[in-house]
Amino acid sequence: MAAEEFVITRVFGAPRDLVFKVHTECERLKHWWGPKGFTMRVCKLDLRPGGVLHYCLRSPSGEDMWGKVVYREIAAPERLVYINSFSDEHGNTVRHPHVPDWPLEMLNNSTFSEQGGKTILTLRWVPQNATEAERKAFEAGHKGAEAGFGGMFAKLDQYLAGISKEQEK
Repeated sequence: MAAEEFVITRVFGAPRDLVFKVHTECERLKHWWGPKGFTMRVCKLDLRPGGVLHYCLRSPSGEDMWGKVVYREIAAPERLVYINSFSDEHGNTVRHPHVPDWPLEMLNNSTFSEQGGKTILTLRWVPQNATEAERKAFEAGHKGAEAGFGGMFAKLDQYLAGISKEQEK
């Protein structure tokens, strides 16, 4: 039995090429990737199918949380498909530090479409190879995921607005 897919859509006031670019460059990811209050401390990126984004986020309380993305498909500027998981500092997949039944691997399919100079990002997230307990933890975590992505997308909105102001100068 498959877990219920988590879907979130957000409109950003920036062109699609730019929104895609800020998803695929470490120097840009460092400004917005992660939940509200978290900062990206480490970012290593090999942007190609099979390549890895390995990163470390620092929580407001000072806790480091490592993660990785393994890219499956990169179709600039329309789509990014990847497996996302928690990791250790060496890039080994590990369990969620606070939710032991969280799925080890999550498939993320992000699509970027442009309408009137704005970008519509639709993110689809579903566990891969998950046990029943992991599927239940994922479904129970939808509200938390919505809040986490909402905070991250608010940071992205703010970052994109700053880029636009810089370009106006």
